[in-house]
Amino acid sequence: MIVIHSPEHARHHSQCEVHNGALVPSFESPRRAEIVLEAVTAADLGPIRPPSADGLAPAAVLHRVDYLRFLETIWNDWQSAGRAGEAMAFSWCTHAFRPRQEPLGLDARLGYYSFCVDTTINAGTWGAARSAADVCRTAAAVVCDGAAGAFALCRPPGHHAGPGYFGGYCFLNNAGIAAQTLRDGGCARVAVLDVDFHHGNGTQDVFYQRGDVPFASLHGDPRHCFPFYSGHADETGAGPGAGATLNLPLPPGTTWPTYAEALDHALRWLGGFDPDALVVSLGLDTFAGDPISAFRLETDDFPRLGERLASLGKPTVFVLEGGYAAEDLGRNAVGVLGGFESASGSGGNR
Repeated sequence: MIVIHSPEHARHHSQCEVHNGALVPSFESPRRAEIVLEAVTAADLGPIRPPSADGLAPAAVLHRVDYLRFLETIWNDWQSAGRAGEAMAFSWCTHAFRPRQEPLGLDARLGYYSFCVDTTINAGTWGAARSAADVCRTAAAVVCDGAAGAFALCRPPGHHAGPGYFGGYCFLNNAGIAAQTLRDGGCARVAVLDVDFHHGNGTQDVFYQRGDVPFASLHGDPRHCFPFYSGHADETGAGPGAGATLNLPLPPGTTWPTYAEALDHALRWLGGFDPDALVVSLGLDTFAGDPISAFRLETDDFPRLGERLASLGKPTVFVLEGGYAAEDLGRNAVGVLGGFESASGSGGNR
């Protein structure tokens, strides 16, 4: 399997987040990607290649122009205003407000374009987010060129980033960028499967009214689990995308037998669309040892996950999302990717 990776991810290193009412070091750190890189290298999973810097064309399809401009300029504006520390919102535009236009103030814009307090912006954030987009676009291009699988080893993650908002550690929707690249490369229909513990609210949002990118997600029940306000079973798409979204919320404490049953259902459902390719939002925070999640998958379950993903029989782009039990992250990632390769017989596509 071809692995796409860039050290530019380390430019984004949030120093803190609010967790359980306290300011703590961010769970999402550069060390996560470094551990996965070490593991795929040690496993000789396949060649590791840098991304091509191809610009933001797919991102511009998924995200609003004003939002992209905000991400590009907010840090310089923050510094020019003499602000100390990282840029972080403290007031949000909830459903009680009806904004008619983009606000002007720094704090107002941060709240306008974000949805939670776990995600800060610093000097390297925009460069790292752009690099992650390049990694995903390059991985998708590899699959367009005929590879059976590719792994976008990127961060910051992306599945919580929507058309005009960031949060959940995410800024640009990486899985969406991979899917859009596949569409632009000639795939008539691209399936997206999100196996992260947290619902991919951003990915759902960018494709909710599109029938060409069916989206399925297995995740913690939003009545209990972040991001709380999306991912219910009755969210099934709208307009041209009606019926092209499947949410399978599962209870805290879910173990492999229940998870595998839901996964098989999602794969059958996606297979019914006969997609030309598959994008997997590969969150590994379903692991029992994850500090901010509540499923109970064990390390031995991740190769089984990879084998089931191969059963769809489609060229597949894996995009790294969450997973915060850092020291276990690498072996769990290799478990999924190795299971996929073993089951699909794609080891020759190295």
